[in-house]
Amino acid sequence: MALQGPKKTVVQLVGVVVLMGGLSWASVPFYDWFCRVTGFGGVTQVATAGSETILDRTIKVRFDGSKERGMPWEFKPVQREMEIKLGETGLAFYEAYNPTDRPVAGQASYNVAPYQAGGFFEKIDCFCFTEQVLQPGERVQMPVTFYVDPEIIDDRDAKYVHTITLSYTFHEIDLPEGYAALDTGGNTGAGATTN
Repeated sequence: MALQGPKKTVVQLVGVVVLMGGLSWASVPFYDWFCRVTGFGGVTQVATAGSETILDRTIKVRFDGSKERGMPWEFKPVQREMEIKLGETGLAFYEAYNPTDRPVAGQASYNVAPYQAGGFFEKIDCFCFTEQVLQPGERVQMPVTFYVDPEIIDDRDAKYVHTITLSYTFHEIDLPEGYAALDTGGNTGAGATTN
């Protein structure tokens, strides 16, 4: 039995609403996947090991750190910039300090500028991969291990990049579930080293 008139219109409208709802639900994960695959918007790549190729050409990497409004930590890069060869593994540290009288959990978001370099900036290990928990008065240095993919010299847009800025912004998040039950005497946060 074929639908006609107002019933057909209602069914079509419901179908459009369901389709639009599904597309809006899928847009965030799809956009995240797209940015990670292409480096669009300065999203960096993740590598399991360093590059096998190291070129004589160098690139300057600058480090920037900021906090979301209301985040009580102090957060900054230990060094502001370094120069490395393309393909060479670099190691940089960021410092965080919790001046409050309570444990605070944080998660870092990140990107690189200029955006066309995002697809060639490879992180091997990073404090940003996990949440961090700092105890009251705790100061930590958090590492990031990375390299710039030598294939950057073959990219139509990125081959002219001579300086890359790696930026992190820390956001306060809820303490991990069951955290209050843990012995807080030796907990320094995931991936962090104390001074």
